[in-house]
Amino acid sequence: MGEDAVFGRRAFLVGAGAALAVQARAAEPPVIRRLSPKLDRVLDAGARVETIATGIRWAEGPVWLPRQQALLFTDPPANVIRRWTKHDRVSVFLSPSGAPAFDPKLIREPGANGLALDRSGGLLIANSGGRTIDRLDLVTRRRTTLVARYRGRRFNSPNDMAVARDGAIWFTDPPYGLADGDRSPVKELPHNGVYRWRSGGEPVLVDGTLARPNGVALSSDERRLFVAVSDEAAPRIYAYDLDAKGDARNRRVFLDFAGRPGPGLPDGMKVAADGTMFCTGPGGLHILSREGEPLGLIATGAPVANCALGENGRALFLAADDRVLRVPITLGE
Repeated sequence: MGEDAVFGRRAFLVGAGAALAVQARAAEPPVIRRLSPKLDRVLDAGARVETIATGIRWAEGPVWLPRQQALLFTDPPANVIRRWTKHDRVSVFLSPSGAPAFDPKLIREPGANGLALDRSGGLLIANSGGRTIDRLDLVTRRRTTLVARYRGRRFNSPNDMAVARDGAIWFTDPPYGLADGDRSPVKELPHNGVYRWRSGGEPVLVDGTLARPNGVALSSDERRLFVAVSDEAAPRIYAYDLDAKGDARNRRVFLDFAGRPGPGLPDGMKVAADGTMFCTGPGGLHILSREGEPLGLIATGAPVANCALGENGRALFLAADDRVLRVPITLGE
């Protein structure tokens, strides 16, 4: 499989043909498909999908800020983080969000990708263009680089994160931010990795054998780690068992998307407090029980890169290609 195929889903929207494609997607409103009666405890029967932001080059990394009652989301190719609230709608929150200066011949996605909150409420940034994991103090706006290298070598382009209750940051590092992917002359690591990092320590390589590690999440009891692999030849979500020290064991296929219809690949995912899983994949956003039983599908007609829970467990946000969607849910907190 060539690099063009790997990066095709992230191609920038340019030209008249792309504009027509966007119009075609907009003409097909998202549809909620109920695959099990158990979906009723997650979504009301009359739930509808609302578009809250448009005109984005590639929507990514949504995270809910409880104190501000606001959603942040990224646009990696545009190098910006935007903010949405019910009252103020959409505004620029941080620009540049990633690398302040970069060579477009070397860096494909200069901006921030995944976002998360640490245990003290700071904003964690998977800085794709800067090739680091950063922390932004939401009060002072002071930005700090937390980790930038593995064994002396720069990361590829950190993509997504999950934060454990003990403060450990699990993150993925595919080559999507590099202009030539695995063939990039500035790629320093021989692998595309999944890592765990704790404050004051060095990053630990959890798995360096995956072709395109992307989304990452922890089960609600933090006994399992989930990693989405955006490999067109083998689109899967893997599960790992975590021991008391946080070491990962027993990798296995949790969900295999091979042959599934619809645009998109496994990417970002979130796990609710009750264990309900929200996983991006072919066709849109897949809603699963904690055991992996399919409950429903939010078919968006376009690739979904990531999702977030917010509004005290009463809203689900989807970063779907050139827009951000909101769906009312009934999980609560």
